[in-house]
Amino acid sequence: MARKKVALIGGGQIGGVMAQLFASRGLADVVLFDIVEGLPQGKTLDIAEASRIDRFDMKLKGTNEYKDIDNADIVIITAGLPRKPGMSREDLLTTNAKIMTSVANGVKEHAPNSIVIIVSNPLDTMVTLFQKISGFPTQRVIGQAGVLDSSRFSSFIAWELGVSVMDVNAMVLGGHGDTMVPLVRYANVNGVPIMELLERKYNDKAKAQEVMDAMVTRTKKAGGEVVGLLKTGSAFYSPASAATTMATAILLDQRRVLPCSVYLNGEFGVEGYFVGVPAILGENGVEGVLELSLNDKRRRTSRV
Repeated sequence: MARKKVALIGGGQIGGVMAQLFASRGLADVVLFDIVEGLPQGKTLDIAEASRIDRFDMKLKGTNEYKDIDNADIVIITAGLPRKPGMSREDLLTTNAKIMTSVANGVKEHAPNSIVIIVSNPLDTMVTLFQKISGFPTQRVIGQAGVLDSSRFSSFIAWELGVSVMDVNAMVLGGHGDTMVPLVRYANVNGVPIMELLERKYNDKAKAQEVMDAMVTRTKKAGGEVVGLLKTGSAFYSPASAATTMATAILLDQRRVLPCSVYLNGEFGVEGYFVGVPAILGENGVEGVLELSLNDKRRRTSRV
């Protein structure tokens, strides 16, 4: 059986971490593309030279030519400028839209049958732009948003309650930015509602709500928090891990339910937009949407 091939468009921090994750986990052969000569070649060579140490035997190739992504099963796009302190994701729109236009044409020509995962910001706009330019079926174009945001929300909850993050279940829907919607009502620790645990911890319902509101705010601004600390770049390990999780669900046909930016055809009362919702990911890309009961406020704020 032929091994799967993943093409990573963008050789920056996120692309480099993903190349290492795919190779070391034995998920797929990797092609890392970037327009900067030597950058993707150097990163893939560095990773490949650790193959004996980390016990993997996948092929890695760095390239500056789109032809090398031919026949890729999955394409993950991170190309674009990262945020700097004080910048919103929307501030990147003009520059990154030009980059995405070029990338979409390259992927359309050389990997027309691939499933595409987009990480570039502003996420929801870039997903829509790629689909419009490429003409790919909407089930094969997916934005990475809620997987990362949900992990961040879960981490903050675990730290607050002093429990393992492995036992926290929390989901964030909507846009990848200040319009995201952490679903407090559905958040739990192995089935026990988060608010119940917070109220028990503080013995004060108002205090519990105050603490939860702070975690929701921190989740919405989590990317900016990392940018502010790094000063010269934006988050890279957690976005890479999130996108790799999505690609793994597709490569292994796991049919995992993951919050992603996907095209809606009436689900959640939305028609014709990419929105962050719980999506079923399998070998064909988006294989379904899991609808949740949302109140009117949550329904409105979760739209792109």
